[in-house]
Amino acid sequence: MFNIVLLEPEKPDNTGNIGRTCVATGSSLHLIYPIGFRLTRSSIHHAGLDYWDRLNLYKHDNYAAFKDYFASREDEPTLWFATTKAHKSYTDVSFKDGDYIMFGKESAGIPEEILKDDEEHCIRIPMIGNERSLNLSNSVAIILYEALRQNDFLNLKKKGELHRLNYKTYV
Repeated sequence: MFNIVLLEPEKPDNTGNIGRTCVATGSSLHLIYPIGFRLTRSSIHHAGLDYWDRLNLYKHDNYAAFKDYFASREDEPTLWFATTKAHKSYTDVSFKDGDYIMFGKESAGIPEEILKDDEEHCIRIPMIGNERSLNLSNSVAIILYEALRQNDFLNLKKKGELHRLNYKTYV
């Protein structure tokens, strides 16, 4: 199971979408306060739909509280920082089950004061030219699914089935 960490998210729709992605992948979601909206059912319902009730959600009062929580982990996960300021791509690293992947707030990303202390764990999604960034929920999905792919998708269902039509009827 992976852990998605949102540092001070600002938009409920992104957070709802990310929560839904976490439920669908068996990942946990960590929210680091302050956040830019009230965390109520109505604020995230549209994007999170009925998934939110099944979300493994952790709330941290601030970044220092999250760092204390992370430091207490005995399984020694890696904390990755998704940022446009990184020198290496998310495809250049090896994710392991239990790792944490942090994403910054939509308007500013992760502050450089945080990134400078752990630059070797900073990763980016390649983009053309000087584009500022991708949408936060899209970025989470891209990197999370790479981490899952590297780990053979852990316990995810890898094959689907047609259920409206009987395939044998058409063969």
